[in-house]
Amino acid sequence: MSARSLTRDEDRWAAVIRRDPDADRAFYYGVRTTGVYCRPSCAARPARRENVSFHESCEAAERAGFRPCKRCRPNERTGADSNAGAPGGSVRFAVSRCSLGRVLVAATHKGVCAILLGNDAKALERDLQRRFPGAKLLAADAQLKDWTARVAELIEAPELDLALPLDVRGTEFQRRVWQALRGIPPGVTVSYKEIAVRLGAPEAIRAVAQACAANAVAVAIPCHRVVRSDGSLSGYRWGVDRKRALLAREAAA
Repeated sequence: MSARSLTRDEDRWAAVIRRDPDADRAFYYGVRTTGVYCRPSCAARPARRENVSFHESCEAAERAGFRPCKRCRPNERTGADSNAGAPGGSVRFAVSRCSLGRVLVAATHKGVCAILLGNDAKALERDLQRRFPGAKLLAADAQLKDWTARVAELIEAPELDLALPLDVRGTEFQRRVWQALRGIPPGVTVSYKEIAVRLGAPEAIRAVAQACAANAVAVAIPCHRVVRSDGSLSGYRWGVDRKRALLAREAAA
């Protein structure tokens, strides 16, 4: 049975039971008891049928309140979805020191695809390879070295407008969230709920938080400017201490 014919729930359930990889781009399924959604090919043990719902897209599953499965990562591209995660099959990267530890900047031929923060250069490189599993990682060229220096400047002086070209990958909803984040000026914070309302999806607070967590472009897409409704700091992929430091610099600028 082709993926295009998977329009009936009974056929979709059969695809889940047989973990059919050919069905992966046709639909997603959510499990009410765990609150996660998966690809049909997910290796996790299938849930009971009465606890499963089917969704046309990642966005639809997230709007329904489900979060992506950490095992099959349904909201991330695979080799079957795109060219090994990077146009041309290669990603250039550079690692530099900054006041927050180390920063890795990576780019495709279209623009910056990742800005990662951490303490260990090798760990950052491994994280980059995980995000682009089929890509060949190459040393930085002169342009990327310049971009890396500019990112380091942005970390120290968040009021700068570097206008770097970006090449971000994600679901349609994630990209909408990331675009909204880029509209938050330095020194200003907003809540996850405010972002959801701005996007016309006031109930999608959890999906907004998940999109912030999935952001691979630190600082340039300022997910650190999103806080809880009471103003307190929530989690940050690169550590709450870094989030607090970034916000403090912006407040003082």
